[in-house]
Amino acid sequence: MVGPMKKKQPLARLKLAPVPRSVTLLGATGSIGSSTVDLLRREPARYRVEAVTARRNAAALAQLARELGARFAAVADRKAYAELKAELSGSGIETAAGEEAIIEAAQRPADWVMAAITGAASLKPTLAAAERGATVALANKECLVCAGALFMRRAAASAATVLPVDSEHNAIFQALSAGRREDVQRIVLTASGGPFRTWAPDAIRRVTVEQALKHPTWSMGPKITIDSATLMNKGLELIEAHHLFALAPDKLDVVVHAQSVIHGLVEFRDGSVIAQLGSPDMRIPISHCLAWPTRMGTPALRLDLARISTLTFEAPDPTRFPALAIARQALAAGGAAPTILNAANEIAVREFLNRRLGFSAIPALVEATLDAAQKRGEMAEPQSVEQAVTIDHNARRLAVDLLPEIAAMAS
Repeated sequence: MVGPMKKKQPLARLKLAPVPRSVTLLGATGSIGSSTVDLLRREPARYRVEAVTARRNAAALAQLARELGARFAAVADRKAYAELKAELSGSGIETAAGEEAIIEAAQRPADWVMAAITGAASLKPTLAAAERGATVALANKECLVCAGALFMRRAAASAATVLPVDSEHNAIFQALSAGRREDVQRIVLTASGGPFRTWAPDAIRRVTVEQALKHPTWSMGPKITIDSATLMNKGLELIEAHHLFALAPDKLDVVVHAQSVIHGLVEFRDGSVIAQLGSPDMRIPISHCLAWPTRMGTPALRLDLARISTLTFEAPDPTRFPALAIARQALAAGGAAPTILNAANEIAVREFLNRRLGFSAIPALVEATLDAAQKRGEMAEPQSVEQAVTIDHNARRLAVDLLPEIAAMAS
């Protein structure tokens, strides 16, 4: 005997479980990667981890891979592979090492890829993710600084979605939704001014590594913290914004805002200025990209403007911070200049952190490298990843060759 038939439920009332978004973390053990992991831990049902990578920290990467249930884990440094393989033995997680392995991680079928590898080494894997049409959360400035036109062109051709993770560019991305792109008059990136905003130029020349690594508002990795102290990070961000938002250099500006509450502003043709505000916590822009086009909760401190009371603004001081002007010149010059700027700056920051170059000599080495490359006629824009890598490599060698002379002049 057949029992009574069940009434069909209207389709509109069906509540299907949401399909988890698959994610890959390139640079999982760094500052941005760690903040992303913190958000993933809070909503495990919403996300599934496909792959995780690190440069050489095999133990930390293995722990993350196990915790997050990743399917693939890779280290860039082949010397760390034995440790990674041993740590993940019996887990069922695939392991690999080397540059090709990082690219493989980017090519695996994840909906969303966090591109948080530091430096020019991120270019190939990030582009690999974009070229398969993934949503790329871009936390690495160097991809667009080294090969911005090439990267954005290939991302567009593959119908990839590029979401800016940097707090300033994410702020601009959010503020741009207030109007039509053709009505944008200019965008303004804010800068904290770093720890030496009010220091005299003579005192800045004597800055130590320890002093430069103490950022007043943000907690970041050593490279970006030094870039923030020289204001080179803001110069790199101007170049990045030029490519991300397809705006001419004269529509890009910077203002020093020590409280780091306003992260970016968009001025429209009618005089309206739309700003994005928030606590200085990278989990806010990361969450915006991770959940986009929706939103997700974060543990970030809620903004209390009454407690903050005062917001201040000032123009960047070119005497204290010549790096910003050098970056602007590289943006205006175009071609290979931004690639050379970035490569020379990476060498300069590395040498400063290793105590072989003074703080004020960082922009001096960058400028000298740009001048030398121009005299050699090496300023043509890269037309391929291979060309960008070659320009980057040659600029690094040139910066190393110039290092003794610049270090001696600045001592």
